[in-house]
Order: sequence, then structure tokens, then C-alpha cells
Amino acid sequence: MKPEWIAADWGTSNLRLWAIGADGSVLADRTSSRGMGQLASDEFEDTLIDLAADWLDTADTVVASGMVGSRQGWVEAPYQTAPCEVSCKTMVKAPVNYPNLTVHVIPGIKQTSPSADVMRGEETQIAGFLTEHKDWDGVLCLPGTHTKWVHVSANEVVSFQTFMTGEMFALLTQNSVLSHSVATTGWDDNAFDAALSTTLSRPESLAGRLFALRASHLVNGADPTALRAELSGLLVGAELAAAKPYWLGQNVAIIGADTVAMPYVSGLAAQGVIATRTDATNMTLAGIKAAYSQLET
Repeated sequence: MKPEWIAADWGTSNLRLWAIGADGSVLADRTSSRGMGQLASDEFEDTLIDLAADWLDTADTVVASGMVGSRQGWVEAPYQTAPCEVSCKTMVKAPVNYPNLTVHVIPGIKQTSPSADVMRGEETQIAGFLTEHKDWDGVLCLPGTHTKWVHVSANEVVSFQTFMTGEMFALLTQNSVLSHSVATTGWDDNAFDAALSTTLSRPESLAGRLFALRASHLVNGADPTALRAELSGLLVGAELAAAKPYWLGQNVAIIGADTVAMPYVSGLAAQGVIATRTDATNMTLAGIKAAYSQLET
């Protein structure tokens, strides 16, 4: 196996590498739990070499996306400012000591108006999506810990907004009074749909409805699994209400794994919006390949 270059998705918690052949095919991939959050700035190069030493015999170029380019990462890759092209033509080189190695880091995107916002890593998924969906115009939803709603037009990120829905769900289920009532696994479609409808139509009711989950368990013995789905529905419904200017009347695509994407798919479907769904990992790799192609032009 003789890879020509290496693609890296380096997030806060994990690192994933792909060995890419001369024809653009994936020859192998490897993962590590040594994400940005576990590393000092002088530990990134050693981590890369430990994981991919045998690939570096022929692959002397690495293109990396994600939190590796944050202020706490290997090297800070300054944000582009929206509106901006999705496919970045300017990457930042990380400092290296390994002979003949070059590491290019893809910058994130910031927004100054109408409200301050940032993304780092999602821009690569967006670039990958647009590589595979030429001339696509509409809104992309990237669900996760911090869900992004992104307006894309003419191959540019026009504007975007971040919602902390995923982090709120984690905090409420693990560190609030609701942790005593909400199951850690399981799902109930009916409970989710009803709750989403409630906060989509009346988002101002969210805070009150949250404590009602605890009370329902104490007073009525409500099923913790149903309460888990209800909590998700309440939060996603409030998000969809706030994000309505993005998705209403637009082409919508969702980039994410099933577990995080399906609540949005079903929530939008209930509003008559049929969203295209694509896999986040595939879009990340496609976006890194698009960035690598910029080095060759």
C-alpha cells in the first residue's frame, strides 16, 4: 500500500485518518481517541506520526479539518468570514519537524452579522456535500452537539445559525433534576412527535414543559423512555420554531448520522418538508478531498 496523501478529521474528542491513493481511493483508515481536547500544541505531530508512520513513507502531504485548526489546536487557522466560498483556497501550514512532511489545515468560517457565530469542521462537510450535489441551493442542517443551520447559494455560505440543542439535551439528561426521570436509552415516536408539535407551535412554553417531565414521572409514573423522547421533541421543536426562516420554503438537506439526524428528518416531515439526508463522515472526506484538489491547482 502506497498512499499519496492523508486526509485527517481531527475533532475535539477523536482523530480519524484516511490513506488516499493516487486515484483518490481510500486505501485504509485509522482512528484514535487523541482529539484536540487531549493534546497540547506540541503533541499533535507525534500523535499523527504514531498513528500513520508507515503511511508517511510515501504520503508526505496531510490535509486536516476540524478543531486541529482552533486556537487550542496544532495551529490556528483563522476563520473565513461569511458570505464566503465554501471551498477554501487558502489553508494554513502547521509547524512540523518530520522530514518532507507538510500539514495543511482547513480554516473554519465566522459570521459577524446579523449575529456572531462560528463553525469549524462543518464547513468541510458542506464543501463535501456541494462537491457531490453540484449547483445545489438551499439550507443545510448539520445536527449534533451544536446544530448548524446554513444557507448556501452559488457555492457560498451566505449565513448560518448555531443551536446548542444537543448539548442542552446532554446536560438536562445527565446533570439536571430530569436525570432522575429520563431514561438513558430508548425511544417513543409518539411522545417525540407530540412534544415537538407543542414547542414548534408554542416555543415560549419550553421551560415550563421541561419541569413537567419530572412532575409527570413523580405524579403519574410516566415511562422514562417516553420522557426521553419527549424531552428531545421539546428541544428540537423549539429549535425548529427558531430556525423557521431557514427551512420554510427552502430545499433542505441534513448532514448527520442516523441517531442525530432522524429527529430532524421526522420533525421537518411533520411540517411538510422532505429533507435529503447524507452521511457526515462521507461528506467530511469528500470535503477534505476537495480541499486537497485546491493544492493541485
